[in-house]
Amino acid sequence: MATASSSDSGAASVPSVPPLHPLRERPFRMWWAGQAISLLGDQCYLVALPWLVLEMTGSAVAMGTILMAAAIPRSVLMLIGGVVTDRISPRKVMMTTASARTVLVAAIGFLIWYHQLVVWELYVLGVAFGVADAFAYPASGAFLPSLVKREQMVAASSAMQSTVQLTSIVGPAPAGILIKTVGMAWAFFLDAISFLFIIGALWRLPDPPKPPAAARKAVWHSIQEGIAYVVKDVPLRSLIMLATIINFCIAGPMGVGLPYLVKNKFGSATAYGLVVAAAAAGGLVGSLLAGLWRIRHRGWLILGVSGGLGFFIGPLGLLPRLWMIAAALLLMGLAAGVANVHIVAWIQQRIALEVRGRVMSVLMLALIGLMPVSLAVAGVLVAWSLPRMFLLGGALLVVVSGLAALQKPVRQIE
Repeated sequence: MATASSSDSGAASVPSVPPLHPLRERPFRMWWAGQAISLLGDQCYLVALPWLVLEMTGSAVAMGTILMAAAIPRSVLMLIGGVVTDRISPRKVMMTTASARTVLVAAIGFLIWYHQLVVWELYVLGVAFGVADAFAYPASGAFLPSLVKREQMVAASSAMQSTVQLTSIVGPAPAGILIKTVGMAWAFFLDAISFLFIIGALWRLPDPPKPPAAARKAVWHSIQEGIAYVVKDVPLRSLIMLATIINFCIAGPMGVGLPYLVKNKFGSATAYGLVVAAAAAGGLVGSLLAGLWRIRHRGWLILGVSGGLGFFIGPLGLLPRLWMIAAALLLMGLAAGVANVHIVAWIQQRIALEVRGRVMSVLMLALIGLMPVSLAVAGVLVAWSLPRMFLLGGALLVVVSGLAALQKPVRQIE
């Protein structure tokens, strides 16, 4: 009896071993490295495209319509992208979309090189990239859970989102220097080359396990199944709705209100660059912190962050000093970075294998689909009153966060 008791006590006293960081495991490390290089290449594209359009047309309207040409198919086809991901394989979908993008941006590069590019071809590029995004976004969200264990999801999400933030900070300046020194075509060539790294990583990674075979249904019925899955899961539904409203309240004020505020108060592009950098730096720190900070009650964290973002956004239009605006945006970025990692990780941990693509497509559509509406509403409100636009966005976030806090399933998210 004594021996058994001693053994049991010893077993009980052994602390649980924390899981390895995903970057220490080869499959995730390969995926992360391919994504990081591809994201750096994307910075060349993101800097080159608007500059190219303005050089060719001198028209902000042309720039806006080319972006809209990408936004429309991205939103319209997103739910179909989720169905295709679940039916085929997220890995195969991403390899196909990355290969298509490689060909497209390389073709634009060659057209620039030989001085044959015309504006309508940029509209074709925009539409094609929008279609690719509609399939690649849900596929990427569905693929990540197959590379790591459930308890590693927060760290994996932190690593991926930190990489996105870091490349968006360090990438644009070298991309601008590249365009100036070796020419516009090379920005597109380097983006094409960067896609080869993600294709190579996916080529060497296995397909995720397939769910049990089920009767093949029409696309519309498969979409309905994904939406029904979200609707029936109360915490999942509530969290997606909260994330959608957070994005709606932030996209317009940050995309329209912030540049207007800085231009009218300080009249300096440098000042605008500073506040944008502050927000990006905060997002990077928040994403990194989320991977290190083990949080038990994620529901309360997300509710607190969403309400806190409202208190930060609300007074932005009234702050008199640039450093005050930059400090507020730094804290907003930090809080949003922490919350985004945990929202995405929790959703990826929760959803069943057979509907991963469709649920991620619902999430992506909810986050992206209302962005043009948010930008348009912010534009109207700025014309009315810039300070009130910020105050209304902040107040809406605080009210919605308070209402969400009344929902027990949201508070109990672990």
